[in-house]
Amino acid sequence: MLDIATIDKAGKALYACLREKRTMPPLSVQFPDLTIDDAYKISREFLSHRTTSGEKIVGKKIGVTSPAVQEMLGVYQPDFGFLTDAMWQLDGVVDTTTMIAPRAEAEIAFRLKDSL
Repeated sequence: MLDIATIDKAGKALYACLREKRTMPPLSVQFPDLTIDDAYKISREFLSHRTTSGEKIVGKKIGVTSPAVQEMLGVYQPDFGFLTDAMWQLDGVVDTTTMIAPRAEAEIAFRLKDSL
C-alpha cells in the first residue's frame, strides 16, 4: 500500500505528463507493490489536478470488461474512471501532432436524462 505522499506525487507526475505531452514509466514498474486501491487513489489525485485546472467531469467510463482483455492485461475485474470535457471531440479534425501515440478506439456512450 502506497503512502499518501507517494500517491500525491504520482498523481502530480501523471498530470505533468499530460500537460507536457510526454510519457513516464508505468506506475506498476515504478511501484511493484502497487495495489488496485493505490491505482484508484492515484487516478483520483490525477483527476483532482485536471478539475482544479478547469476541466469539468462529464461522465464515467468502464473499461476492461471483456474476460479476454482482462486475461491479456493480467487483471480480473473491469476498471472505471472519469471523463472530462477536455476528452470530448464532438466533430472536426483531430490534431494528432499534439498526441504522443495517436490511436482510435470505438466507445459506446450515452447520456442519461436523470442522475443515477
